[in-house]
Amino acid sequence: MTVMAKLSDLQDQSFDPFIVEKLSTGSTEDPYPRIHALHAQGTVQSGSYRKEFTDVPDVQIGEMQQFMVFGYDTILQVLTNPETFTNREALMHTLGRSFGHTVTVMDAPEHTRFRKIFQKAFLPNVVAQWGESIVDPVVERLMSHFIDRGEADLVEEFTHHYPFQVIYSQLQLEPEQAPIFHKLAIAQLLSSIGAPQGAESTEKLGDFFQALLDERRAHPGEDLVSHLATVEADGERLPDDVLISFLRQLMNAGGDTTYRGTSVLLTGLLTNPDQLAAVIADRSLIPQAIDEALRWEGPVSSTLRYVAEDTVLDGVALPKGAILNVVLGSANRDPAKFKDPDTFDIFRERSVRHVAFASGPHVCIGQHLARVEMTRALNAIIDRTKNLKLDPTKPAPDIRGHLLRVPDHLYVTFDKA
Repeated sequence: MTVMAKLSDLQDQSFDPFIVEKLSTGSTEDPYPRIHALHAQGTVQSGSYRKEFTDVPDVQIGEMQQFMVFGYDTILQVLTNPETFTNREALMHTLGRSFGHTVTVMDAPEHTRFRKIFQKAFLPNVVAQWGESIVDPVVERLMSHFIDRGEADLVEEFTHHYPFQVIYSQLQLEPEQAPIFHKLAIAQLLSSIGAPQGAESTEKLGDFFQALLDERRAHPGEDLVSHLATVEADGERLPDDVLISFLRQLMNAGGDTTYRGTSVLLTGLLTNPDQLAAVIADRSLIPQAIDEALRWEGPVSSTLRYVAEDTVLDGVALPKGAILNVVLGSANRDPAKFKDPDTFDIFRERSVRHVAFASGPHVCIGQHLARVEMTRALNAIIDRTKNLKLDPTKPAPDIRGHLLRVPDHLYVTFDKA
């Protein structure tokens, strides 16, 4: 391992971004009754999705005119029409402020060029190799801390940590730097509510990744940064600002969403013991269990798009310059597409694809890695435990939030296999 660049902690080291982040993601117990009620009134409506659930202002969007979009077909129309409903002008005020010149914020043709390079770095065959070399050791290390106890909080002791530790391993991050790294990565997002620590974290991570990139170019290894620094498509490599912005976003796009997705997967199975038993008996059911978890409680309930030209969507006139709140949770629970959509059912008919990873040109680059991580985590838990069930003496899992949903705890008991 080469000499590692050093991270600088927040100036106010007592600041806890994990507590403040909950203000942004919300504590709504169940947003879906409200989502269904709004959808019933029309697929396109004036207003802010965020304001339906919280009074915490979004200082990045400010007073821009907003509309909400509901329903599978209408949402798919928005996601697959990037010329009319663009990313840059919508997300430059949010993700762009937190992460910088990231591929998520780009529109074609710039997006097309750089996405092609990133896709090469995250091809399924590349990601599959990380499963055994990187993901498995992290899973085993975390489980070793509780496997002999016969009880655990699978969120606090497992899912909240393992996707982030996978990223630490991919970056070859020194263990002592991991807590600061995680703190800064989460704090970046707090620009949305005007916290000064948001901009501070973005700057400090940018300095760190620039130094790390310089080191890995001088002494390349098998880590993710070295790989991204050298991968190319059509003779082109990633420029520093694009690569650094992607690395800033990696903890949130690759870590936070996978933590939420895995937590929801385990919650869905544990609260439906018959489905958990079926998966234990037949591991070939794991892919459809993962898809059902992503449909049922996708890691991100809503995303944004910008109206690039005056247009009409489902009979509603949308002016150029408006922001669309594309409620992905509404698409994934559209009763016209999914029978009994609020129920977790791994055996449901799968004739319609969920949009938890979005759709169109901006479909999630890291979806293959997310599936690898969720699969290997579930397999490891099944392999190492018997009689896995919710702990009847502890509170049941409680999934909360209007935007990024997850249970804070998942208490279980088990026998060691």
